[in-house]
Amino acid sequence: MSYDYDLFVIGGGSGGIASARRAAEYGAKVGVAEFNTLGGTCVNRGCIPKKLMLYASHFSALYEDAQGYGWSPSTSTLDWGKMIKAVNQEVERLNGVYQRMLDKAGVELIQGYAKFLEPHTVEIGERKITADKILIAVGGHPVKPAEILGIEHAITSDDIFHLPEQPQQMVIIGGGYIGVEFASIMQGLGSQVTLVSRHDLILRGFDQDIRSGVQEGMQKHGIRIFNIIEPPVIEQTPGGFKVKLKGDSEETVIADTISLAATGRKPNLDKLGLENTGVEISKGAVTVDQHSRTTQENIFAVGDCTDRINLTPVAINEGRAFADTEFGGKTRLMSYANIPTAIFSTPEAATVGLTEAQAREKLGDAVKIYRARFRPMYHTLSGRDEKTMVKLVVDQNTDQVLGSHMVGEHAAEVIQGVAIAVKMGATKKDFDATVGIHPSTAEEFVTMR
Repeated sequence: MSYDYDLFVIGGGSGGIASARRAAEYGAKVGVAEFNTLGGTCVNRGCIPKKLMLYASHFSALYEDAQGYGWSPSTSTLDWGKMIKAVNQEVERLNGVYQRMLDKAGVELIQGYAKFLEPHTVEIGERKITADKILIAVGGHPVKPAEILGIEHAITSDDIFHLPEQPQQMVIIGGGYIGVEFASIMQGLGSQVTLVSRHDLILRGFDQDIRSGVQEGMQKHGIRIFNIIEPPVIEQTPGGFKVKLKGDSEETVIADTISLAATGRKPNLDKLGLENTGVEISKGAVTVDQHSRTTQENIFAVGDCTDRINLTPVAINEGRAFADTEFGGKTRLMSYANIPTAIFSTPEAATVGLTEAQAREKLGDAVKIYRARFRPMYHTLSGRDEKTMVKLVVDQNTDQVLGSHMVGEHAAEVIQGVAIAVKMGATKKDFDATVGIHPSTAEEFVTMR
């Protein structure tokens, strides 16, 4: 049978575009459907604008730190509107970059919602398109928990990049990495932030030393963390929002903005017409095998809509592995072992491999922990009470480093390098045999005893 395309991709985010470009390199005729701007969550509502706002949030502390190094005090104020405009202009520039990448690869972009009519056919507006293989790469979106009374008054992490004015008092509900990151950003920009979490420690699922280290650092920076035992209640008043909280005590917090930044995300599967395909959905996500193939032989899915590991580099790698296998004749599987990740909070944290708890559950007493906690050299003159934590999780039976964790400035940059060693199966002796760069924080990873 003749098809319009060898591959048709639904979704112009990071995973979809990576898949389309790689398949086109192998000579496939490729089309992409996207109803919104190119780049997906990462470029438009996530990684990129969030990191730019994070950079902006650090300047106030740098001005203060400079005085310890002999600089005179300086006074500066944030122009929220100017910052937001600059951030969104960069996002628009990247949208254009993605368009040029598709054009250069010879991939056709079709604007609009794509809906399956049957396994090989999608409909976009009044146009019907057929393809030999179809890739679902539609990502996900933040959801508001229905059990919170007054939830209709809340915003999500998507909305924060378009607020016309800076919130002065802000409540962020959710102690996951997105909520933690936005709490740090907004506090650094000058907002008064209360972070509401269901757990005693934020960042559930991360290593315990990361959880405690980031939480302690955030509290030192002025972020209030309130542990709740019941869902909060949000009430709109003429003077702002009242957020009723119940934990060890009951309290009402007044805020002008509530951001539900970390209460969960959901795959964008509505209106896709998957009921016309035989594609199985489990727990709200597309079911796929190790080759990203769905229960329909010619339909595949990558990225957040599969709810495996929801990270941009993972979606990109899944997409490229799919294209290599299906169009490049190079069968390749995405490896989900030892994927590094970072929390761009203040203080920053990053991790790769097993947490201490995961390693002990697997190996028991055979696990040995190497840990150092210290004041980084930069702050010996700034006078700021900051701590850095570095940690290695080691299997004493084999001497292999099973996990590496860090809390402190530039943690993501440091762990990215360490992740290569962990991925390759390096031992503690390999770390010990490596000469450190002095003076640096990273050298602590090769000097711990």
